[in-house]
Amino acid sequence: MTRQIDWGDRAAVLFDLDGVITPTAEVHMRAWEVMFNDFLAGWEGEGDTATYTDQDYFDHVDGKPRYDGVRDFLASRGIPLPEGEESDGPETDTVRGLGDRKNDAFNAVLERDGVTAYPGSVALLDHLATLPVRLGVVSSSANAPAVLEAAGLLDRFETVVSGAVAHELGLPGKPAPDTFLHAAQVLGATAATSVVIEDAVSGVRAGATGRFADVVGVDRGAGAEALTAAGATLVVDDLAELVPGSADGEGDA
Repeated sequence: MTRQIDWGDRAAVLFDLDGVITPTAEVHMRAWEVMFNDFLAGWEGEGDTATYTDQDYFDHVDGKPRYDGVRDFLASRGIPLPEGEESDGPETDTVRGLGDRKNDAFNAVLERDGVTAYPGSVALLDHLATLPVRLGVVSSSANAPAVLEAAGLLDRFETVVSGAVAHELGLPGKPAPDTFLHAAQVLGATAATSVVIEDAVSGVRAGATGRFADVVGVDRGAGAEALTAAGATLVVDDLAELVPGSADGEGDA
């Protein structure tokens, strides 16, 4: 039986996007896989060029800003690529070039297939809409507003702190807590009165480091044990479990 959060005692709820509200994490995973494996197949320099796997995604990429994910994965393989310049095109073998190459792949899939939010996440948003709690999205993806718009949910949130916003403000990405702390401040809340909801280990670490009142881990593949070890105060399989009166939480509100 899932422990219920006392939503009436919270001022703000801060959602990650990919893998929490929408299943775009799967699109990101496939886009990273295609990009990295194409790169590794053609790389003739030093380093480990073994096939990129889903475990690489969870270990080095999941939840991080795009260029940080490229940087950390390459470091794990001992592949020395230059950082590159903002003017680098996606065909360039630099950290920025690979990051932009992945972003192009993601946008192509989003435009082609669209995105539908998790029903359980919409159920929680519907419940929170009946309460005086303020809602925000904190995502490492620069595409967060476009994804929310495609899912028909952009108007549910008062603030969206995307990867682009973090870059403009000079805020370090997850696992640093700065983007979550900024979102809470924008919503007139503090960490002590806010809930963080994340599916990535790096995002859970950000919530725990920021000392948020509740850090909910949504297990979409990272594993309950890993999320708990990163600092999750509660782990669920689906956000419907957090709706008072749901099958999993009935009687706990």
